[in-house]
Amino acid sequence: MKTTRLTNPESFLTTAGGHIECLRCTAMSKRTRQQCGRPALKASNTQKCQFHGGRGSGPKTGAGKARIGAAQLTHGRETQESRAERSRYALLFAHLEYVMYALQMTTDPRTRGRKPRGYQPLTFLRQLQKEAGLHMARGSAEEYPNIYD
Repeated sequence: MKTTRLTNPESFLTTAGGHIECLRCTAMSKRTRQQCGRPALKASNTQKCQFHGGRGSGPKTGAGKARIGAAQLTHGRETQESRAERSRYALLFAHLEYVMYALQMTTDPRTRGRKPRGYQPLTFLRQLQKEAGLHMARGSAEEYPNIYD
């Protein structure tokens, strides 16, 4: 998402018919791209109104930061459980692809990109290939593809 800043944010706001001058909130609307029209809170270090985070200073302790992190993990249908389930399936499919390629059940290239968390090449296939002499299945060792890369 593209983020833009206000080119000339107004620092002061005149209210009450021109009798009161105060700091203006520097938040920008995503929809209209205009500066917020509310006065900033006096206690705000970031010059924001109460609706744009002027009151909060964020958690200070480790427990507070962990609590906020756990609460912010839900986004739409995305939860910690759904991420864990998707990771398990990705690991299962990566191992299945490894086995199919090692047993020469497919001629398609390997899937590119990083492997899922917890992925370890299945070492028992290496042992089976060494014991059964499968490295010579195509004639010479030079012709046989390296399945462990």
